Amino acid sequence: MTSAPTAAPEAAPLQHAHGPGSPVPVQTRSERFASANPADFPAVTGRELEWRLTPVASIRDLIDGPLDGSPFPAEVTPAEGVTVEWVDGGDARVGSAGLAEERAAANAWASTQQVLAVTLRSEEAVTVTVDRTAPDSAPRAAHTVITAAPNARGTVILDHRGPARLTENVEIIAEQGSDLTVISLQEWDDEAVHLSSHFGRVERDARLKHVVVSLGGAVVRVNPSVQLAGAGADGQLLGLYFADAGQHLEQRVYVHHIAPHTISRVTYKGALNGEGARTVWVGDVLIGRDATGTDSYEQNRNLVLSDGTRADSIPNLEIETGEIAGAGHASATGRFDDEQLFYLRSRGIDEQEARRLVVLGFLLEVVQKIGDADLEARLLGLLEAELSAVEVV
Repeated sequence: MTSAPTAAPEAAPLQHAHGPGSPVPVQTRSERFASANPADFPAVTGRELEWRLTPVASIRDLIDGPLDGSPFPAEVTPAEGVTVEWVDGGDARVGSAGLAEERAAANAWASTQQVLAVTLRSEEAVTVTVDRTAPDSAPRAAHTVITAAPNARGTVILDHRGPARLTENVEIIAEQGSDLTVISLQEWDDEAVHLSSHFGRVERDARLKHVVVSLGGAVVRVNPSVQLAGAGADGQLLGLYFADAGQHLEQRVYVHHIAPHTISRVTYKGALNGEGARTVWVGDVLIGRDATGTDSYEQNRNLVLSDGTRADSIPNLEIETGEIAGAGHASATGRFDDEQLFYLRSRGIDEQEARRLVVLGFLLEVVQKIGDADLEARLLGLLEAELSAVEVV
């Protein structure tokens, strides 16, 4: 099954059969223009494919304005076999996993003065927490490169708090035979704005688990893009979000199967409550012509807890070879499962508590796949706090 090709703004006019100077539309997701220079991108109007579901007026300063590119505050827990350093933009690791595909990411790329590089070399599993607490709401840029050396194993948690206005790029490289988990937790203050482009590259027989958890902030947009570049590469992308009144939480996921016998699983789940709560999920999967034997599946599920909310869910699947093991996608947005409610009510649980348990069970499917017991317990507490303030109807 193949979806219609996606379109994107062109960086420069090319010749086309409809006449001289007519732009050639992008034919596949992998053909999107990329650059580290924001001037290479057209002005953002909010009508572009990648911006039309985003409140552009609320983030204009991060797209076009000057940014503080000094090192974004970060406290890193030390761990055996882990190197943490600040490097300049000319370091060979910078740009090795991807390049900005839109103007806000390019603005961050061009503005960042130093890049935070986290490298895992231990073959014993380690956990590294990068505590990123914004000191103020000044518009800032940041860039992080996370690398798992061959056969290394570990988890990196990016823990975000404070009143930030931040646009950033995060590069993730899982080298041959490595097993890397990267978790980005957005627990920002209510007024925070965060735009983050993640670029992952997974080499031969390596595994990347990428997790996005968005709970805080006024506008949060995290876009993970993962290339399964080596034979046998495995990518698991998980997402969890809870949007309250007036909150905008957005995720645009892209998985590119480049090499043969690669596997991807994408599961994003969210809940919406309150007037003006808004979520956006776009899932693009491209199975390239050389990606024979690929096995891919993506899904997005949204649970609506009140009136006045909006959830956009757009899965796209593009296949360039017929020799695959399997591929599919699913999307659903709705209210409660009446059978689950009936089961709980029949066991003496009052209706309001039963509804909360259904919501918690719906979201915990993702939490339980994270694989970090301490973080899972913390997220359970955060979700229970969110639900304690919800009058589920």
